[in-house]
Amino acid sequence: MESKQRTSRRSEQMGDLIEERIVTGVYPPGMRLDETELASGLGVSRTPIREALIQLSSVGLVEIRPRRGAIVAEIGPHRLCEMFEVMAELEAMCGRLAARRITEPEQMALAAAHQACEDARDANDPDTYYRLNEQFHHLIYAASHNGFLEEQAAALHRRLRPYRRLQLRVRDRMSTSFAEHAGIVEAILAEDGELAAERLRAHVVVQGQRFADLVASLPMLGDLGRGQAKRVPKP
Repeated sequence: MESKQRTSRRSEQMGDLIEERIVTGVYPPGMRLDETELASGLGVSRTPIREALIQLSSVGLVEIRPRRGAIVAEIGPHRLCEMFEVMAELEAMCGRLAARRITEPEQMALAAAHQACEDARDANDPDTYYRLNEQFHHLIYAASHNGFLEEQAAALHRRLRPYRRLQLRVRDRMSTSFAEHAGIVEAILAEDGELAAERLRAHVVVQGQRFADLVASLPMLGDLGRGQAKRVPKP
């Protein structure tokens, strides 16, 4: 029983690590994930790798194809647009509930996260801004005080992570994002649920020129992955 539990924990660890490398572009879309190579590179047996890949396939990050094995999933523009539409609605729901339910300590944490984003914007540091932007959004999910909604929002946010990061590299998007954050914080602290929902929806949904910019940036994700894959350390 103990050995089985250790294997399960190791599979979970490998799944988390592979997922992180997929969503940050280290393993870019279309890349074949060879079990033997992964096991050797990560210093584990093939069993936890195989189990991890099966789990990742269940959430859409990996496709298991006959005779080809595991492939990092590629998302077409139409599917990507659909996912952002759902993400926008989930965030709107979180904002609406957060405006009603946020506690005083959570208000302080949200304000602090917003200030940290401002510092990253002023430093013109998109990678740090992206990390802090994630924290900002997750604080809103938590402030909804709806555990199921928080889980679903966090899961889709994770799935869209590489694409949201790319958006911040579009010219002036970081400054625009911060300005939108300010409006979101204002609405939540004013306990205006409908305004918070409206502003979060507009902040997240990708339409028109923003979608065109995102699609044009997608090749950067593969370039980033190929460059980072050469210098990935073992866990």
